[in-house]
Amino acid sequence: MKIQRVGTQPSTTGPADWFTGAVRIDGLFPAHEPARAAGNAVTFEPGARTAWHTHPLGQTLIVTAGVGRVQREGGPVEEIRPGDVVWCEPGEKHWHGAAPTTAMTHIALQEALDGKSVEWLEHVTDEQYQAGEAG
Repeated sequence: MKIQRVGTQPSTTGPADWFTGAVRIDGLFPAHEPARAAGNAVTFEPGARTAWHTHPLGQTLIVTAGVGRVQREGGPVEEIRPGDVVWCEPGEKHWHGAAPTTAMTHIALQEALDGKSVEWLEHVTDEQYQAGEAG
């Protein structure tokens, strides 16, 4: 048994190649062999979001605070709130982030396949992000 104590891992800033806006990543747990699941708490400031991306084995998002947005390719921009759980299918192109005026925190859980848990793609445009404001 291993207990990962809060505060033992430093917070990191979300890299500009992967995110738009201010994003903080707090590692919760890495994958421990032979397991391949890892988890992070990710906080998005208002308007911040991921780039489009996919996960080879899917991703689960658990919203813990604030109001956010999520979209899969070809689908509508949807609002997410605390307690919502989002399942992104393996290989499903998607993005997620905060609402325009409200920060959002979620726990992101994903597994690695052959050492890779995510494939980062192009940034979400302002037009794509703002498409959720009419709904």
